[in-house]
Amino acid sequence: MKIAVLGAGAWGTALAIAFSRRHSVAIWARDAAQAAAMQSSRENARYLPGCTLPETLRIEADFVAAAGASELNVAATPLAGLRDTLRRLRAVAPATPVIWVCKGLEAGSQRLPHQVVAEELGERATCGALTGPSFAEEVAKGLPTAITLAAADGAFAEAAAQALHNSRLRVYANHDVIGAEVGGAVKNVMAIAAGISDGMGFGLNARAALITRGLAETTRLGVAMGGKLETFMGLAGMGDLILTCTGDLSRNRRVGLALAKGLSLEQILRELGHTAEGVSSAREVATLAARLGIDMPITQAVRSVLYDGVPASQAVEQLLSRDPKRESA
Repeated sequence: MKIAVLGAGAWGTALAIAFSRRHSVAIWARDAAQAAAMQSSRENARYLPGCTLPETLRIEADFVAAAGASELNVAATPLAGLRDTLRRLRAVAPATPVIWVCKGLEAGSQRLPHQVVAEELGERATCGALTGPSFAEEVAKGLPTAITLAAADGAFAEAAAQALHNSRLRVYANHDVIGAEVGGAVKNVMAIAAGISDGMGFGLNARAALITRGLAETTRLGVAMGGKLETFMGLAGMGDLILTCTGDLSRNRRVGLALAKGLSLEQILRELGHTAEGVSSAREVATLAARLGIDMPITQAVRSVLYDGVPASQAVEQLLSRDPKRESA
């Protein structure tokens, strides 16, 4: 299969490497200088240093050359760039199936990625979300990983999962796009909370409690939006949440660790050098939850630290001082 990965960040590069084991793959970099450097060094030194690009992987700075002849287009930009990428695809390859790998809610609109796709490509577009517990560096190195491909079209989900699956990257089909996307969006917010907790030295008990209650928040929101309960118990829910809240490669967890040290958000993001989707998602998820009447205290606490100037220690104290409830509440 001819696959175009549209976006040369860490995750796009890792997927391009993984897909190249079975398919003919091109990766598009928006920055022509970056594309030239990747071509010369056979490495994405900026976003995924130390991982060699296969000789068979084609590197393109021309969007049309990358996507025009592809049989499957993979939108691998951050969520903020998804709509622009889709508009380019609508002009170049409107009928080609597309999957996206970004996670979160669109800033200002609180739309999930599939809703953005429907607006730009139409409700009948053949498409799906690739999500689940996965760090780019490990995927690029061929370490065992299991992820989910969620699509409303069951036949497409099954076929695409089978095509992208290999011995080191297991891809499971799922038909619950809403659940898979909500899981991917909220887990990044919870990872910031976990980083704050760890950075303040609250220990493993606190982290376990935070992950468990974070899953409860995620599930409440997802089910209210039409997601299926079982999705939140699987790779796109619990699996992704555990990895992002505990793994040292998690950008969002690193944001939380830095917040616990008292660093400003501006300084943290500048030093991070990568997109941490949980920063934007915290605000959008909190706004959406308030509109739907969903209680999400951890999310609200993270939003208050990021955007209201509330010290991390104060936000934690507010969470700890909440009245006890039944665990199912």
